[in-house]
Amino acid sequence: MAVILPDAQAAPRRVTILGSTGSVGCNTIDLIERNRKRFEVVAMTAGNNVALLVEQALRLRPRFVALADPDGYDDLKSGLAGSGIAVGAGPDALVEAAEHPTDWIMAGIVGAAGLAPTLAAIRRGGIIAFANKECLVSAGPLVMREVARSGATLLPVDSEHNAIYQVFDFNRRHAIEELILTASGGPFRLLSRAAMRHVTPAEATNHPNWDMGDKISIDSATMMNKGLEIVEAYHLFGLPEDRISVLVHPQSVIHSMVRYVDGSILAQLGQPDMRTPIAYALAWPERMAAPVDRLDLAELSTLNFEHPDPEKFPALSLAREALRAGGTKPTALNAANEEAVAGFLKNRIGFLDIARIVEHILSEMPHGEMDSLETVLETDAEARRRARREIAAMAD
Repeated sequence: MAVILPDAQAAPRRVTILGSTGSVGCNTIDLIERNRKRFEVVAMTAGNNVALLVEQALRLRPRFVALADPDGYDDLKSGLAGSGIAVGAGPDALVEAAEHPTDWIMAGIVGAAGLAPTLAAIRRGGIIAFANKECLVSAGPLVMREVARSGATLLPVDSEHNAIYQVFDFNRRHAIEELILTASGGPFRLLSRAAMRHVTPAEATNHPNWDMGDKISIDSATMMNKGLEIVEAYHLFGLPEDRISVLVHPQSVIHSMVRYVDGSILAQLGQPDMRTPIAYALAWPERMAAPVDRLDLAELSTLNFEHPDPEKFPALSLAREALRAGGTKPTALNAANEEAVAGFLKNRIGFLDIARIVEHILSEMPHGEMDSLETVLETDAEARRRARREIAAMAD
């Protein structure tokens, strides 16, 4: 569909932000507040950060705000009393926010919790800026079927997929040979596997280049984020799994690449700042100014690349195995990983136990066909139960 970013004289683009208090949501708000005449925020949601959601809502004045945690409803209602802003809480309220009439939606809820509201947004059609890779991992075939049915436009916000989107020739798919996802390697790229056994959550969340939330930072440290991104790229761009590769690039300057059959490699470069891909999606199909440092290649001087170590980072292979198995295996992969990451952040298991738990859950979960959202939710819940049971056994 042809969508033009409103200029200063036209009606502003109406925006909904699912996950406004997370890092993606906060960066989206930063860009909107620098361009208030071009955007109008219609609805916002958060997980359980009532104070920040109230603060954001009072600044941006949406029509509706929702909190995932129903226990925060009274505080949210009290904080917005007299503002004229409608409030809600609980999973149904998140879906209600996604269904509000709007032009552009940021799907930025981390984890499988974002699946239902993201699907609701997709069913409305329009533009969905997609920052929740777990939705495509957990329910990729279902999500893409809804995209095809509704005619929605999915704009990836993950820096890697956004980079590919910018240099992917959609009119000449036959000329594309390979997608190359770049990875920083995380904080433990140079650490031995033996030393990784003793790392702490504080060390694992200390990413060398990116400012991200705890869950995404842990996924970067295990390189599960790249495994999830392989699954996401498979669904978004329609290339086979064996034509999607990962290359470690510690500087995080080249955000990903597309190799063409003539030997050309097209890459998107920029500073490691999420406001660049968010600005691309927010203004699409135009471009807008973003307050990011400009990349000085002469000052940078050197760019390094290496293949990921499969022994140190088994999560990559686990994700590929789940994708090749298909059906509900990727759903189980994502659910087990989320639970294992949560267990590590609470100091209940060690860092290397994250991949071990995911591997064990994948091996014991039955293979099922992804035929409905109910099947996805049942598989997700069962994989989580099994992962929590294993975490409890390790913690005893």
